[in-house]
Amino acid sequence: MRYSNYIGIFAGLLMIVAAVFPWISITSIDAVVTGFGSEKVTRFGMPVLMNLFMIGLTTIFFLVPKLWAKRANPFAAAINFSWALRNLLLLSTCRNGECPKTTIWLYVYFAASLILLVMSVLPDMKVIEKGKE
Repeated sequence: MRYSNYIGIFAGLLMIVAAVFPWISITSIDAVVTGFGSEKVTRFGMPVLMNLFMIGLTTIFFLVPKLWAKRANPFAAAINFSWALRNLLLLSTCRNGECPKTTIWLYVYFAASLILLVMSVLPDMKVIEKGKE
């Protein structure tokens, strides 16, 4: 795909933007959790920290025009997607009889990680056949 590198980088940036906004709110303790944590609830930590590292790695792989980078990118993007899936399941799960109220930004974050994964397996590579010039 011609623009897969740019779409993948944009999806990574969209993940970072979505991490700044609130993902869930827990009404019993009046807490709001974003991708960078919460002031009141510490059991979630900083769920997006691993994604920041993997987004940086995939961005480098998108920008490097080498074959090894295009082959390593789906591996890094799959780890990024699995961590986003983990965050989606961990944060939206009901606990102790109370379900948190999820916002659209949690789903935007997850959809962007899926787009990044798909774009990592569709690199724009030039194929040069031997014997033809």
